[in-house]
Amino acid sequence: MESVTLDALDRRLVHALQLDGRLPFSRIAAAVGVPERTVARRYHRLRSRLALRVVGLVDGRRTGMLDWIVRVRCAPEAVETLAVLLARRDDTSWIAPLVGGTELTCMIRTPPPGDDGRRPFFEQLARTAGVREVRAACVLRPVAGVGGWAGRMDALGEAEQRLLLPDRPAPADPTTPSDPADPADQTDPSAPTAPAHPTDPANPADPADPTEALPVLSPADSALLHALAQDARADLGQLAAASGCSESTVRRRIGQLRDSGVLAFEVEIDPALFGYPIEALLWLDVPPAGLRAVAEALAGHRQVAFAALTTGPSSVFVMVECRSVSGLHAYVTDELAALRGITRIESAVTQRRTKRAGPLPATLAEKRARAPSGRAAAQ
Repeated sequence: MESVTLDALDRRLVHALQLDGRLPFSRIAAAVGVPERTVARRYHRLRSRLALRVVGLVDGRRTGMLDWIVRVRCAPEAVETLAVLLARRDDTSWIAPLVGGTELTCMIRTPPPGDDGRRPFFEQLARTAGVREVRAACVLRPVAGVGGWAGRMDALGEAEQRLLLPDRPAPADPTTPSDPADPADQTDPSAPTAPAHPTDPANPADPADPTEALPVLSPADSALLHALAQDARADLGQLAAASGCSESTVRRRIGQLRDSGVLAFEVEIDPALFGYPIEALLWLDVPPAGLRAVAEALAGHRQVAFAALTTGPSSVFVMVECRSVSGLHAYVTDELAALRGITRIESAVTQRRTKRAGPLPATLAEKRARAPSGRAAAQ
């Protein structure tokens, strides 16, 4: 990636895209008071340098899937190869080798456990050459960082945010599958597509009760979601071609999937560009009686990019972004130490991110496809 620095306008653009990844450049330009071509040029400059990307993410809990935070201890010579192999998979995200050279972490999405005749992913991973230990914790509930890391969402004032996200009418029934034959509707193509009820990071909404039916996803929906995962700002024509639907159906279905909580948008950008080059992963031991208070506190910490309640020996997983190692020390010894209920903290610093939230960009995927693969991991 080319060297990139962010100025005030770049940061306002990033904030706007985190509010709604499909906001038209014209609306962003009107809110921040610059020409539309300037906003478009800034976006394309950052994207072409692989510094910024907007991806569509599916909430696995709302589609019957499980997310796992996985720690893999392996031989030093196997770390890079394993990271590349895992990055090629569509069901992995947030892959990071840790400082020390013998461990990496990632998130993996799987169907619920069951006897489907296939060897479970984790068993396959444990059998991969160089892997010495695999530990997996199931994400029970995200508790902080939902809707974007606070460290990149302070560039726009309240008035600007209101201009970007005015109120919108209630959506249609989100459980209705899309119909490629639907006639064109009269939806304004410049209308914002923000959720009607934005999620409060401190109290993220739970998915529908397990006794209720999950949203119906048609093959066209799956194709649309796959295209949005590659590029959430793809134009309607591209998305229509990918899904086999009309542009009006694509526009409407994106709104329905967002309002149902199935689809959200994420801005992928290195926190180091905001002055936070140190990323640490924390595993907190918290007794059940203290979980609610700790979760609510984490949701208000600026350093927290993501936190979740999980299974496993440590009941809370936290990803934090800091300006320096001394800043990480201060966060652990001051803010975390002040929280009642935390009985133990394990921490590790990431070396780099091999993969973030979405699939690898085509340019990186092609480069890594030529990398030595050794024995295939968890095929």
